[in-house]
Amino acid sequence: MTVANEWGRPVAEGQTRRRGKALLDAIYTAAVEEAAATGSGRLTMDAIAKRAATPRSTLYRRWSDPTDLLLDALAARHPVEQPAPSADDLRGDLIASLRLMCDWAFSPAGRAVMGLLADPARDPAVVEALWERVFDRRGGTFTQTVLRHYAEHGRIDPARLTPVVLDIGEAMVAKRMMDTGADIDHDYLEAIVDQAILPAVGHGPANT
Repeated sequence: MTVANEWGRPVAEGQTRRRGKALLDAIYTAAVEEAAATGSGRLTMDAIAKRAATPRSTLYRRWSDPTDLLLDALAARHPVEQPAPSADDLRGDLIASLRLMCDWAFSPAGRAVMGLLADPARDPAVVEALWERVFDRRGGTFTQTVLRHYAEHGRIDPARLTPVVLDIGEAMVAKRMMDTGADIDHDYLEAIVDQAILPAVGHGPANT
């Protein structure tokens, strides 16, 4: 048996009864894909609901506007670094975190974030909320997470983790992507780690 959703499209009966995590995942996926496709400035609840094949009223029960929804979706879709629990492979963990950043940057969530940050008409309050709710909620992201993990385990002097040092890897990756418009190969990620990040924290490739 099929029924029509609010957009007049036939939908399998089981799909109309999505609940809990399945429904939330569909909404989050729709939000980031719509933002990546059209830009966060053009994001609407109608478009998200249509892409998620769910009633508009479902969205409004939880979110007041599409930006609020998008920020929750981006937080849920943000990758989580997994540095070695014993903090014994700094170089490998840093390279892996930069690879994670590259993969994220070309995902719908990453493209949605880049579009939001590059929008000249962006609301500063939204950018601030993006950092608070997505990037800073775990104390950092990508190489910052790795560097702080190693500092907590006594492998890096915490005094070396200045704002500049914490941003080196992400800044160089972002510049390379802007310069080339393409993904970054493994050799270049290794070079960022070996020639920039490790020396900045008092390590070399041989003593990570």
